[in-house]
Amino acid sequence: MRSNAKSSITLPPEELRLVQSLKVRLKLKSNVEVVRRGLRLLQETTQRRALRDAYRAASGATRASLAREVEDLDHLSGEGLD
Repeated sequence: MRSNAKSSITLPPEELRLVQSLKVRLKLKSNVEVVRRGLRLLQETTQRRALRDAYRAASGATRASLAREVEDLDHLSGEGLD
């Protein structure tokens, strides 16, 4: 398979204007670079969302047991203090 395969997409006029506007604002060389940046941003956002959801699930799964452990060890916090 070729590393630089050509692809072509047809955009509605409004979306093409958006791509062209972003190309100028971001000082990019081509419309393709605008699309590449957009795809990378979408990928990063999706990965961050998945990671955030995984952390949220792990936190929820351990919250009850952690509260019990802290309660069990709470009496030790003042031990040895006069």
